[in-house]
Amino acid sequence: MDRFGPRKLIGLGAALTGLSWVLASYASSLTQLYLTYGVIAGLGTGIVYVGVVGQVVGWFPDRRGFAAGVVAAGYGMGAILTTFPIADALAGVGYQTTLLRFGVVFGVVGVVAALGLKPPPAPTVEDGGGGVATGDMLKTPVFWLMFVMMTLMSTSGLMVISQMAGFATEFGVAQMVVWGMAALPLALTIDRFTNGLTRPFFGFVSDRLGRENTMFLAFAMEAVAMTAWLITRGNPLAFALLSGLVFFGWGEIFSLFPSTLTDTFGMRNATRNYGCLYMAQGIGSILGGPMAVLLHDASGTWVTVFYVAIAADLVTAVLAIAALKPLRAAWRAA
Repeated sequence: MDRFGPRKLIGLGAALTGLSWVLASYASSLTQLYLTYGVIAGLGTGIVYVGVVGQVVGWFPDRRGFAAGVVAAGYGMGAILTTFPIADALAGVGYQTTLLRFGVVFGVVGVVAALGLKPPPAPTVEDGGGGVATGDMLKTPVFWLMFVMMTLMSTSGLMVISQMAGFATEFGVAQMVVWGMAALPLALTIDRFTNGLTRPFFGFVSDRLGRENTMFLAFAMEAVAMTAWLITRGNPLAFALLSGLVFFGWGEIFSLFPSTLTDTFGMRNATRNYGCLYMAQGIGSILGGPMAVLLHDASGTWVTVFYVAIAADLVTAVLAIAALKPLRAAWRAA
């Protein structure tokens, strides 16, 4: 991003994302699907997401939490705009034509949007313009504490996200009707909205209450919501509503961590630095789903998954106040 600028790099990421869908429409084996929809799309969306977040924290240094949250909300709530059109296309023309059409649309829209980007103005010292080189950042305990915290939150959230259908089936609420809609699709619809809404909301709160204080509130709230979700698991209305609250307590990691990182290590190399931290989400993606399945298979119930996720949330909430806050204060003072 620093070398080639946002237009070229984010445009490339958008093009790769669209291309991955187009190529996936021609996939004739599982390996081809992994390479197209997996590898190429992963590279494309990773470039776009990390690149845009790196840009926005530079453009709005006094509102980093809210700005990063607004961008991340697009990442979380975009599914609301596309889910139903894609579902209709799948039913009408099949998956191959659907992948081809939407791949072209996503690629074109993303590239055109990237043409409107430009680098943020040079940051002042007050904005954290001095910054810390990425290699030096990787040697600090502050970074690795944030990395561990983001990994814990990412893993706990993805343990839940990846197994929603399994939870609903075991709890007996998947096909129960709430407000004229089956509980599971209703929950997934609510989750998409709250997962997007939480990002600018808690980003806004963190600009005022402080990053670590907001982390503690959000992570503890997710643990409480998940506990209530478990206790009322046979109630379809509670299942749908509390799932939304759980997602509301999880999605804010995508606004709190990038803003905290940039506050700590400055704007210089901000995109590269966040790219390093965002690898925690990749670890969570690898651990979350498989770990949930292994825990379920070992214990015979999804309840065990809830216990582990709740514990991870509580540990991370405590770390935010008891470890990250004093460690970051000492680092900034030094």
